[in-house]
Amino acid sequence: MDKVFIYWDNSNIFISAQQVAIDQEGESSRYRVRIHFRNLLELAHGGREIERAIAVGSIPPELRHVWNRLENEGVTVKLLERGAVHGREQGVDQVLQTEMLRDGYDNNGDPGIAVLLTGDGAGFADGVGFHADVERMRRRGWRIEVLSWRHSCNRRMREWAEEYGRFIALDDFYDSVTFLERPAPGEPAAAPRNASSVDLDRRCL
Repeated sequence: MDKVFIYWDNSNIFISAQQVAIDQEGESSRYRVRIHFRNLLELAHGGREIERAIAVGSIPPELRHVWNRLENEGVTVKLLERGAVHGREQGVDQVLQTEMLRDGYDNNGDPGIAVLLTGDGAGFADGVGFHADVERMRRRGWRIEVLSWRHSCNRRMREWAEEYGRFIALDDFYDSVTFLERPAPGEPAAAPRNASSVDLDRRCL
C-alpha cells in the first residue's frame, strides 16, 4: 500500500474557512466556524494508512484538547509562537517545508503520497515555497495531492496539482470538515452546527 505523508498548515486552512463560512452560512458564522480536525484528517488520508503526519499551528491554540486527540492518533503537532509586532505566526511554512524535504530525502528510494493541506503557493518564481517543494518531490517519484479551499488556493499551484497530481476542494466537504460553535455571550442567538460524516466515496470522484 502507498505510504501517505500529510503536511497540514492549520492557519491557512482555518482563516480561509471563515470566508467560505460567510458564503455558506452568513456573516454571523465567521467567528463561530471551526475546523473539525478528525474529519479533515480522515479526508486527507482517504482511508489509507498514514506513514507520517505533521500539523503546524500557533500558540495560544484553539481547542487544545482536539490537538491532543490528533497527537493520540499519531499526528505530530507543532505549535509556534505568534510574533509580538504583527501577531502572525513565525516560521510555519518553513517548518512544514523542511519536513517535506526531509521526507523526500529520507524516502528517496521509496517515495509515497504527499498530501498538502494549504493553499499557499507563494515563492514559486524564486524556487521556494510549498509549490516549488512539491514539484521537487514529484520529480523524485512522489504522488502529490493538494487539499485547499478554492478561493484561497494559489492558482498556479492548483492548476499544477490538477495536471500532475490531485486537487481536492475542501468546499465540496465543507459540512464535514467544519462545525459552528454557539455564539459567545452577548452575541445574537444562533444555532450551533455539528460536522457531518466524511463521504470518502466523493473524494475518489
